[in-house]
Amino acid sequence: MAEDVIIIGGGPAGMTAAIYAARAGYSATIIEKIATGGQMILTDTIENYPGFSEGISGFELQQRMEDQAVRFGAKIVYDDVTSLRHSAGLWHIAAGQSYEAKTVIIATGANHRAAGIDGESEFSGRGVSYCATCDGPFFKGEDVAVVGGGDSALTEALFLSKICKSVTIIHRRDKFRAVAALTDKIALAGNIKVRMNSIIDTIAGDRSVEAITVRNITNDKTDVLDVSGVFVFIGLAPNNQCIDPSLLDQDGYIITKDDMSTALPGLFAAGDIRSGAFRQVIRACGDGALAAKSATEYIENNV
Repeated sequence: MAEDVIIIGGGPAGMTAAIYAARAGYSATIIEKIATGGQMILTDTIENYPGFSEGISGFELQQRMEDQAVRFGAKIVYDDVTSLRHSAGLWHIAAGQSYEAKTVIIATGANHRAAGIDGESEFSGRGVSYCATCDGPFFKGEDVAVVGGGDSALTEALFLSKICKSVTIIHRRDKFRAVAALTDKIALAGNIKVRMNSIIDTIAGDRSVEAITVRNITNDKTDVLDVSGVFVFIGLAPNNQCIDPSLLDQDGYIITKDDMSTALPGLFAAGDIRSGAFRQVIRACGDGALAAKSATEYIENNV
């Protein structure tokens, strides 16, 4: 029997969609590839989510959302969706198993983007990381570098500064793109150094990262920094592998209308996978709630 709503992706957008759909009395199933929480669980402390003045870990917030969704009757299955097809009024989802649904909400999110540094892929998992909260403890008392200048890069640099001997932030521009609250904390941290107008040319080492070559792009001067880890935070790449290319913008994100609907009947999108989204947990939750409302209204009016 077809589900009312199938949600692909178990991050904050997907979890919120499941909460709203299930609480409204519709059958809702989340299909998650690996683990619920999305990028949220990679954040040590979320300080700007309403109701948590002292902050909350991404992992704890994810667990609360999951518990709430299940309590309202949503189901969670772990599978890897490979394609979607609409036929005879239903959506057919191909994965390890096959699924059918009256509507689908895509909330697959995005992953951290690689920087394309010489040696980056070679040392991935051997000193190169895209998650400070996951891998930071492996570098306790050591010197590390952070690549990037946005909120994520500075948040992770602050987290690493509590563990590592020193953190060097390498940013290709002349000023950070992060909010003032984060830049102020960076300025006050005693073991965080900043290299503006700079990029990493190469990552080198034997079995793991040992050094990086840093180049100042204003004068082309280079020098070598001895570091044990390189943490890359330069933006996100959409998880759009199962999506019809005709639904995507030039950057690979799903184009939606104001009600989260796409160009195909009964197909909605929410969260970081959506074109033009403000990629914050609070916005992902709002997207998920609206996508669920629109999906259930679609069922009432068309199915």
